[in-house]
Amino acid sequence: MISYKATVVSNSRFKMKLKTVWRKVSDYVRYDLKEIAFPSSLPDPPHFKKRRKLSLKERYLVLKEASRLYAASRVRDIGPELRPNDYKKKREILVDEEYGSRKHKEPSTLEDLAVAARGGMETLRPALQRVYMTRASAYKDALKSFIQGYQEGIQQTMEKIKDSKSSEDTDASSSKGPT
Repeated sequence: MISYKATVVSNSRFKMKLKTVWRKVSDYVRYDLKEIAFPSSLPDPPHFKKRRKLSLKERYLVLKEASRLYAASRVRDIGPELRPNDYKKKREILVDEEYGSRKHKEPSTLEDLAVAARGGMETLRPALQRVYMTRASAYKDALKSFIQGYQEGIQQTMEKIKDSKSSEDTDASSSKGPT
């Protein structure tokens, strides 16, 4: 009878250990492994109000609106042939070429950057470098002109000081003249 009790106690201890191990492994898989594989972002601040989950119909309406906006934006990128206003511009250019004068306007910096942004990072980087180099040369020229003007101002001030000292010296020497 004692041996039977000992085996029941040892089996119950084994079962408890097995349950503990199973609980720890399942918790690891449920929480820690999921966090390692797919890390979550930082928790929301306390004042942040969470939005309710959208219903299936609301999700469909959001997807429908987003796809409509995306399709509308893509039509503009297809090319100038699909834009009706460009036909007028082409006709004007053809008419101007017939008469010997062609109007060619260079694109502004903003238009240049917009076209480069559509092309991706490879085309955007040189366009941004051109903008930054233009700005840097403008700042450099402005700084040179400021320094030059500052130096001229210092020279004028120094000349005025010399003139005033020399006129004071001549006034002082003429007043100390022969008496």
